[in-house]
Amino acid sequence: MADECFRHPRLAAVYDALDPDRGDLDAYVRMTEEFGARRVLDIGCGTGVFALLLARRGIEVVGVDPAAASVAVARAKPGGERVRWIHGDATSLPPLRVDMATMTANAAQEITDPQAWRGTLGGAYEALRPGGVLVFETRDPAARAWEEWNREDSHAVTEIPGVGAVETWVRLVDVSGPLVSFRWTYVFAADGEVLTSDSTLRFREREEVEADLAARGFVVEEVRGAPDRPGREFVFLARRPADRP
Repeated sequence: MADECFRHPRLAAVYDALDPDRGDLDAYVRMTEEFGARRVLDIGCGTGVFALLLARRGIEVVGVDPAAASVAVARAKPGGERVRWIHGDATSLPPLRVDMATMTANAAQEITDPQAWRGTLGGAYEALRPGGVLVFETRDPAARAWEEWNREDSHAVTEIPGVGAVETWVRLVDVSGPLVSFRWTYVFAADGEVLTSDSTLRFREREEVEADLAARGFVVEEVRGAPDRPGREFVFLARRPADRP
């Protein structure tokens, strides 16, 4: 189940405006060039920012996401017709043979259920051609990112054309082992509506992720740091072996 910030039409419509700096995607664009990817599966595509970046470069992209409202926003964007959008998840994809599969931002951590996580990795494996690569990021638990998730550090008021001012902040709700829960609050000044979105992320250790990938048949080729968050994230590069079915 996707979080309310992705599922609610009003929140999905302002999602990009509230998080306009997507410099984190630059590294993924460079990796499509590094691996010569011409066909890409974007798992957890959200409002389609990354998928459309690739489509504008002539790459064939399939974007999949469980939040219908976010997929609708993505489809309606300029160039949206260049991408094949799927409302769903990686466990129920049509037959594909892509060069690269990605999970950007928090997409991998949003999948908190172990069975769903295994299913996602399995779906990515099946969608990749032999020799294709899966690339995704996840926060290093040792960095304890959740300690910064509070109103004081996150409060903002964003003026959005056609919408008006939207006040936002985040509050940490609970930390239970690898699961970290938090709540975003949104206040729309135009009519005073207050909406909230509860989220839970799973913070996986590097060794756990590597073991999960190996169990699904992947070979972990490299674990990099995220250029925009040095020392705070793992970026996994895992390949479907060319000599396996």
